Parts: sequence; C-alpha cells; structure tokens
Amino acid sequence: MCLRTDTLLKVMEQLANPGVRRLVIVEAGSNRVEGIISLTDIFRFLLVSFLKNKCGSSSESALTASKYVHFETPEKPNAVIAFFNRHGFTKPQLARLVMRRPMVLTTDVEKTLLPKLEFFRSKVCSKPSTLTVSPIKFKSVVQEAKEMGFDPCKGMFMVAIYALGSMAKPTLKRKFEAFKKFTWSDEEISEAFRRYPSFIRLSVDNLMVTMDFLVNKMGCSPSFIAKRPRLLLMSMEKKIVPRFLFAWDLLSKGVIKNINLHALLETSEHLFIEKFVNCYKPEEASRMLKLYHEKLDLSKNLRMDGYKLQHL
Repeated sequence: MCLRTDTLLKVMEQLANPGVRRLVIVEAGSNRVEGIISLTDIFRFLLVSFLKNKCGSSSESALTASKYVHFETPEKPNAVIAFFNRHGFTKPQLARLVMRRPMVLTTDVEKTLLPKLEFFRSKVCSKPSTLTVSPIKFKSVVQEAKEMGFDPCKGMFMVAIYALGSMAKPTLKRKFEAFKKFTWSDEEISEAFRRYPSFIRLSVDNLMVTMDFLVNKMGCSPSFIAKRPRLLLMSMEKKIVPRFLFAWDLLSKGVIKNINLHALLETSEHLFIEKFVNCYKPEEASRMLKLYHEKLDLSKNLRMDGYKLQHL
C-alpha cells in the first residue's frame, strides 16, 4: 500500500520487494482506494517522460511509442538521439521518426544507423523504416533492387528499396503470384514494379479487389494496368468507382460514345470536372455535377470487399 504523496523512490523500493507486484494507492487519512500501480506502470511513465523530454514527442505519440519499445537503461536511446542530433535532425523530425519507428531507439548506432544514413545521404534521400532494417537485409535489398534494373543514381531506386525492405520475400512472392491470376507475365510484373514500386506495399486483398474491378467491370486490359500500376493505389471509394459509375451512366444514356480510360482515371479531380462536367452548357453542367456527386455518395456506402462491387 502507498500514498499518492509518496516519492517515486519510496514506491519503487516497495515494488522491489520479493512477492510484491502491485501496490494499492490510498488516500491519506481515509484510506480510500485511489488506484493500483505496478513496476510496469512506473517504467511506462518514465519512458513516456523520456520520449517527451529527449525526443520532443507529444504526450499522445509518446504513450503510443512506449507500447512498442523497451529498454532497461537509457544508454542506447541516448546514444541514438545524440547521433541524430549530430547529423542535423531537429526535435520535430526526431519526434516523427520515433512515432513511426519507435524501435529505432534500440538500434546500434555504429553497426546499423551510421552506414545507412551515410548511404541515403549520398543519394539525397532518407526513409525512417530503412533505418531499422538489419544490415544484412539492407544489403540484400539494395542488391535485389539493382538486379531488378533500378538505377542507384535515380530517385526510384530509393522507392524500390523502401518497398522491398518493408516486407518479407515470401510476402512479395505471394503478391507477384497473385497478379498471374490476371494473366500478368513475369515481365509485366517486373515492368509494373519498375514503374511504380510503391503499389506492391498494398495488401493482396486490396490489390486483387482493385484489379478485379478494373479488369472485369471497367474492361481495362491487364497489360494496360501493368503499364500504369499507379492505378492500383487509387482510392476505390473516392475515385475509381464513382468515376466509372458516372461515365457508365453517361454512356448508357448516349451522352458519350466511349470511355477514355486515361482521361477517366489518370486526371486530377479538377481536370476531371473540366473535361466531363464543365464542357457542357451551365444548366447541363449543373445536372452533370449533381449526377457525379450522387455517384460519389453511392461509392462511400459500398463495402470495397468485392461483394457489392460485383453487383454494381
């Protein structure tokens, strides 16, 4: 049992006794129970304080990060923070890094962080996730990216490393194999990855739902998508489905004679409105805009799991 006014040292001394796992916090005088505290709670409190004071993290992000990182002494995290400070990282940058990759605080400065930071600085690029990848895997990923045809002197090389390093090889292979169900050849899979590596970071389910809709509903050829893998990263709810429904409505009413997939999917919202709505006279354009908004609202209410999509 302890009081709210007891010092942290006194509380820790009690918790250090064999057989004591938790202490009941009571109010002085009335002995009214105010809560329960354990060593885990204290370590979490100290860790949150460390992240706030040393890394500049907010209370919320520090509390979140504290769930994923553990260390017995501050020696290693202090070394990591000092390393980033020496290399020009500001507190806001460090806070964002720790929020996204809290385990970076437990990495080895000389063996892991320094070689990677020097490599990325030589390429004028830095991605937090690659700083926590093991050196062996990092070298393997770099070599794999080179073998796939990425030029180390170009920015896309960094994107490829980020994509390859963010998943295990079996996962990457499973995603590549999934595209073969849509008749993608090995060369088309490689071409798609070289054009836009980030698309492969989506889950297999999301990739297949989008691919199925583009091919079987919209009539896109698999080779068309392989040359435009960015399509697979587009929002089904906000872009692909509402634009398709809108264009299909116009097509079925004879307002347009065909659908230009490039204009339909690969234009910004502003250009899409200009091309498909504002090209008409004001009164007609107003009706077109209303119709488009109806399709947007309809898309928001659809489950993007393939079931309702196939019944559109």
